[in-house]
Amino acid sequence: MLRRSVAPVWHAMCAFRAAASRACEAPLTGVMDSQIQRCTWADISIRGARAGVKRFWRPLILAVVAGVVYASVLVGLIRQWHYDANYSHGFLVPVFVGYLIWRKREALASLRSRPSLFGLFVVLGALGILVIGQTGAELFLTRISLWGTILGLLLYFWGRATLRALAFPLCFLLLMIPLPGLVHSQIVFPLQLLASQLATVCLEGVNVVPILREGNLLILSNYTIQVVEACSGIRSLMSLVTLGIGYSYLAERNLVIRALLVLAMIPVAIVSNGIRVVGTALLTYYWGVQMAEGFFHSFSGWVIFLVATILLLGLHAALVSVRRFLQPKSEK
Repeated sequence: MLRRSVAPVWHAMCAFRAAASRACEAPLTGVMDSQIQRCTWADISIRGARAGVKRFWRPLILAVVAGVVYASVLVGLIRQWHYDANYSHGFLVPVFVGYLIWRKREALASLRSRPSLFGLFVVLGALGILVIGQTGAELFLTRISLWGTILGLLLYFWGRATLRALAFPLCFLLLMIPLPGLVHSQIVFPLQLLASQLATVCLEGVNVVPILREGNLLILSNYTIQVVEACSGIRSLMSLVTLGIGYSYLAERNLVIRALLVLAMIPVAIVSNGIRVVGTALLTYYWGVQMAEGFFHSFSGWVIFLVATILLLGLHAALVSVRRFLQPKSEK
């Protein structure tokens, strides 16, 4: 009789003990009392912290090592951004890339990490390029090596899926690297001639200033203006192309319209710089070179950039309107 009365109690205690054990192992199933729940969330926090440390300590260590290896490269890059106005937009490129990665944070978190050993070979190749660049004093190679090391580390620790998800931010990061000296010189001088020709055509068209052009020299009756590298338009070209690429990626999904917006920045930069040279010539002819080289020279650059930005927005709106007009009614 006693056994019959004790048996249900004993079975109930065993069942409760088993349930409590299962609750500690799987805290999100079943009903738990407060003590078991506190134990469970503490266990989850410890496990999560350990998993996070195991997942990120190696990438962090290698990132620090890479920072030490590329310290001189980074310092030189930042100095050129600061002192070379043609590439002052370089400060904004990493910031914009960080914003793009932050926008993709949920998609990146959902990806499964599949590390690839091929990333190590990419890093080794990038380090080889670094050695070659430092030996030959070629800054462009050392900076491309930095970019390659970033790609290799991402591939090694997180795999191809993460690399594909970050394809555009990583490619956009290349815009922070100044062009090689040889390429830069091959672009700048034709731009100087083009700006000189455009300014001459405009001034001869309005017929208010007597002008003669010899190469990149604009000969006025009272002064000779030389369209030097700073007036070539390379600065506005680099900044406007960077603006066009970033804006088109954020504001437009159609690849054709994206390409048109970026390509449109090239003639916009060239024409706007020609107009700036025209303004310089007019000020020099009527008010003297001091007026042209003073406030106007600095202020006109910002005005032209603002006008080019407005043109970019207007062109985008026009292209979207054309696309909607040409789109079949069944797809609208």
